[in-house]
Amino acid sequence: MSIFKFNLSENYRVLKKIIIAIDGPAASGKSTTAKRVADRLGYLHIDTGAMYRAMALKVLRSNISPTDTASIARLTDSTTVRLVQSEHSDGKLRVELDGQEVSDEIRLPEVTNIVSAVSLVPEVRALMVKEQRAMGINGGIVLEGRDIGTVVFPNAELKIFMKADSRERARRRLKELEAKGISVPLETLEREILERDSIDSQRELSPLRKADDAIELDTTHLTIDQQVDFIVEKAKQIINT
Repeated sequence: MSIFKFNLSENYRVLKKIIIAIDGPAASGKSTTAKRVADRLGYLHIDTGAMYRAMALKVLRSNISPTDTASIARLTDSTTVRLVQSEHSDGKLRVELDGQEVSDEIRLPEVTNIVSAVSLVPEVRALMVKEQRAMGINGGIVLEGRDIGTVVFPNAELKIFMKADSRERARRRLKELEAKGISVPLETLEREILERDSIDSQRELSPLRKADDAIELDTTHLTIDQQVDFIVEKAKQIINT
C-alpha cells in the first residue's frame, strides 16, 4: 500500500491510497458509479468488464466461435487491451484494442451475447487479471467487475457488491442502447441479463459472487449520486482511520 504526505502547518497528514473493488451483475450500475467515485477521490478508474468486452470483440472480428476455446486462447498471444484516460475535460476512459479505440463497439448486443463465454477461457482471464493487478499495485484505484473482490484483489480495503432488480437493469441497458440509436425489446434485454447472471454465477472459473467481507448495495431505487455518496463515505472512513 502506498502513501503520500501533505505539509499542513507543522504537522503531516498521511493519506492512504486504497483499492476499491466494486462487483455485481450486468447493468447493476457499476461502471457509472465506479467512474464517479474515482473522480470524487482523485483515483484511477478501471472498467474490467470493458477489457473482457474488448477481447470478445476481437473474437467476433476474427470469426472465431465463442465455444472454440483453443482458438480464443491462441488469440490472447496477439491481443493487447488498454484502458486510456482521456485527456479531454470529461475524463472518459477510452478502450483500445490492438491500438484502435473500440469504446462504442464493445457495447453492441453481439458483444454482450458472447462476453461471458469468452471470459470463461482461462488464458483470457489470466491475461486480464495480470493487467488489472499491475494497474492497481500502488492503490488509489477503483476497479469494477465480477471477481474483483474475490479473485483479482481479495485484500482490497473496500469491497462493494452492487445489485438491482432484473427489470430495472434491463431498463438501464435499454437506455444505453437507445442513446446509440439501437432498439431492442425490453423483454429481450431482461432475458439476456438473467441468462448472463446464470452463466456468470455458475461458471467454475472466478464465478460472480459476493465476497464475505463485501458491503451489499441494492441500487434498484437509488440514483447514481446516492450510490456514489454511499461508496465515497465508506472509502473516506477507511482512508481517515
